[in-house]
Amino acid sequence: MFLIDKTVNKATEVEKKTFHELKFDERHHLQEWIATNSDILGEQLLIIQKEFSDWSDTNERLDLLALDERGNLVIIENKLDDSGKDVVWQALKYVSYCAALSKSEICEIFQRYLDVGAGGKASEKITEFYDAQSYDEIVLNSTDNDQRVILVAANFRKEVTSTVLWLIDHDVDITCVRVTPYQTGDQIYLDSERIIPLQGVGDYQIRLREKRQETIARKFEDTVRAALNYEFWEAALPKLRERSDMFKSISPGKNHWVTGASGHGGVHYDVCIFKNGSRAELYIDTPDKEKNKKLFCMLYGRRAEFEKAFGAELDWRELPDKRASKISFASEEGGIDDQDNWDRPIEFLSDAAARMRKTFQHALDEALR
Repeated sequence: MFLIDKTVNKATEVEKKTFHELKFDERHHLQEWIATNSDILGEQLLIIQKEFSDWSDTNERLDLLALDERGNLVIIENKLDDSGKDVVWQALKYVSYCAALSKSEICEIFQRYLDVGAGGKASEKITEFYDAQSYDEIVLNSTDNDQRVILVAANFRKEVTSTVLWLIDHDVDITCVRVTPYQTGDQIYLDSERIIPLQGVGDYQIRLREKRQETIARKFEDTVRAALNYEFWEAALPKLRERSDMFKSISPGKNHWVTGASGHGGVHYDVCIFKNGSRAELYIDTPDKEKNKKLFCMLYGRRAEFEKAFGAELDWRELPDKRASKISFASEEGGIDDQDNWDRPIEFLSDAAARMRKTFQHALDEALR
């Protein structure tokens, strides 16, 4: 670090010091500086307690307890010139102790802190910090969010940084802030820098973590949906077989559709179940796109005749950008999520599939013979 003297246009080096050399200690100095100005840590925090130890069966004390702008609890551990080798384990213990703190308990902890210091009402201070209309609308230490850890030291041992990086990769929100004192004459300066995760890298890691969590949630949802699909087709297929022999050899599957045979390769009758609705369709998808479009156009040319035979207006989709084409009939009554009323889509699909086959099968046989 250099001090610029504009009068002589000169840069003078500011001497780097240790906290020990300057006779600063953790509790009376660094801790107090952070408590009165959380910007040292690179963000706005609401400090709610110092030397917190309100736990049963242990006399351990965490240095600072805070709230961040998202309502998460933040455990802050200060270690001056050397992080030591056990700081991560120590902080994680404190996280586990704080994880179950309720909103009312957090407010009580903060109130005790205010009562021996600046004074004021904790609920009002919290409301002001979050710029909220009322205290009641604020959510603190939600089960949807994890607690955070900030480690502060002039130097971090390799075993500490290695462990922190591993924890970050496994979705633990932990930050290392390096603080360095400097002196020139009687003036003492404090420089702080977030070294893990680096700002840009940290944001990238957060995005990766969110993406990974979304992927896990999506995989879980897909697994649940597949099981529900299987259960639906187990219930539906007996009824489908009663109405049409094209489903006689079909077994329940995990997809949202099952396929009935038309007797012609690449042309089949599908029944589909969705979140809110169901659909029966004639699906034309042979390997030959030109053949598919030609067959669709031939059927479409007799649209009025087929819709009269079917008894309802059909949805005709040539799908010009795709190899396949389809003709369908849909219902928005019932769906896979309305398990108590599966009888409605089952009845609809059984009837619609049978009518679809009766309407088109002879024309398909003639065209594809």
